[in-house]
Amino acid sequence: MTVKSDAALDIDEIHRKIALRVMTLKILLAVAALLMVGYLVTTRGGGSTSPQDAHQLVQGGARLIDVRTPEEFAAGHLDGAINVPVDELEQRLSELGSKDQALVLYCRSGSRSASATRALQKAGFTRVHDLGAMSNW
Repeated sequence: MTVKSDAALDIDEIHRKIALRVMTLKILLAVAALLMVGYLVTTRGGGSTSPQDAHQLVQGGARLIDVRTPEEFAAGHLDGAINVPVDELEQRLSELGSKDQALVLYCRSGSRSASATRALQKAGFTRVHDLGAMSNW
């Protein structure tokens, strides 16, 4: 029968505590990674409205709103779009029509259109559709 010294027992306890902390850290990193992926999926690129639905909405009378800067808009935009930069949105709400007018928003990557969608919904617009990135069109 082997008997461990107090020093050996202390080292074993230290190893167990380190292993527990490493495992806890791995779990926290995995959770953080999943949260980041969820955030990126919901706020970048792909908006909440499919390209097919966006086309149908615009064909049915929805206003197509480009929330990029005037310089980006001048460099190229979707046919029929009007430019209301996200930074000017609150001051230009009257240009968007009634609050029940269907709107389809887009930007370069999907981040600004997601932000603009939330702002418009908060302002009382009821039919706001986020296409996300212009390339989704």
